[in-house]
Amino acid sequence: MEKNKLGYLPDERPSFWHAIIFAVQQFLVMLPATVLAAMLMKFNIPTAIFSSGVATLVFLLVTKGKIPLYYGSSFSYIPAVSIVGASFMTNWQTTNLIDKSLLGPIQIAIMLSGLISIFVGFVVKKFGRNKIDEILPPVVTGPVAAIIGLSLAGNAISGVFEINTQSNMLNIIPMIVGIVTTLSIVSLTIVLKKGFISQIPILIGMGIGTFTHIIIALIMQENPFALGANMQDGGIKLLNWTIFTTFSEMNLSALPTALLAIVPIALVTIPESTAHVYQLDLYVNNLAKERVPQKMYHISPLLGENLIGDGIGDIVSTFFGGPAGTNYGENISASAITKNFSTYVFGLTAILAIILSFTPLALFTNFIPNAVVNGASIYLFGVIASQGITLMIDKKVDMFDPKNLAIISLIFVIGLGGHYALPNGGFPLYKVNGNVVYFPALALAAISGILLNYLLNLIHKKSGSN
Repeated sequence: MEKNKLGYLPDERPSFWHAIIFAVQQFLVMLPATVLAAMLMKFNIPTAIFSSGVATLVFLLVTKGKIPLYYGSSFSYIPAVSIVGASFMTNWQTTNLIDKSLLGPIQIAIMLSGLISIFVGFVVKKFGRNKIDEILPPVVTGPVAAIIGLSLAGNAISGVFEINTQSNMLNIIPMIVGIVTTLSIVSLTIVLKKGFISQIPILIGMGIGTFTHIIIALIMQENPFALGANMQDGGIKLLNWTIFTTFSEMNLSALPTALLAIVPIALVTIPESTAHVYQLDLYVNNLAKERVPQKMYHISPLLGENLIGDGIGDIVSTFFGGPAGTNYGENISASAITKNFSTYVFGLTAILAIILSFTPLALFTNFIPNAVVNGASIYLFGVIASQGITLMIDKKVDMFDPKNLAIISLIFVIGLGGHYALPNGGFPLYKVNGNVVYFPALALAAISGILLNYLLNLIHKKSGSN
């Protein structure tokens, strides 16, 4: 037994004050993506933070604290929600908040996508993980997890390497600050090997990036906080955003579009969530081998509970007016880097999010430069993509098998090609009120991978029986 090694397993608790610092780090790790996703989907920011905290607590309760994950706003839903908004709001590109008349249809669609996740979770619990492995094998879930991370890469890079609209050249301050933040986090994860400080490299790296920004801005006689995130004004507005207040103003004509665009996103988040559970099982048990060799944590067999918790999280978040979400790869990345998988810490992170959402601190990212947030995201989003590849390696996916290559290639090209090359990241389907409705490329990539895997398996079985 080597409990002297650094790290915390799911059923272990750091000291209270250490746990608080870990919770702050996990909060900061989830915050940029949760806030950015909510901003892009025009949801109220403090409400999104509050909803993520409540949904995380519910998730931990449903899974009995055995799966250390954080639930945050999902980027996978951004194209789908944007489709609904752009189809029925003429000022969609310039507004900060989605029209309440559209929120009802969006909430219904998100809840239905959550019900799909819950249904799949019960199927897994009833018939076993093998059934879901047949539909969502690592050759599908790995690439889907990877394209989620890679589809976010553009947001991180554009936030660091900003182009000046007048000179068409790079803005110096965000570029330097972003690079310093990224290199600081990367260096600290490698250099820091011992003690408590080695477990908070992301927090320290973001601090270094913020300090660098302040110094450079002062030297150039600029406002150090002028380049913070463009957040919405105002506090939390739960009573204006809960499901009870939006249904009375619901635009029923938007419901078919919302259902078509949003519900299929469950086919993206389910493989993503599945991949996260497998990744978590891998990381936790690797740490257990180092610290408590005789103990194993059976996390991947809890896939059904995870999907049920994820679906309930969607419903709970939507109930309070927050966006759809999923368990967060960023937080898994942070846990993998810091070797801190304590469920207790994730519970504290959720409580911290709930408390801060009711205070002006919910808007404190006004004072964190975009370049710092995106500098950290360059590393974290890359780790998310790498985790998808790690999953395929761990599950020994044969990369020389033509069948596997076909599935992986299709998912990558449709998902990334469609996300970056097509308008609104999706394929045009039809028009509503003169606006084009798009089917999200990430959803189509996941569906295509699932169907191709099934078809090729069927062909293989038939050819083998001849």
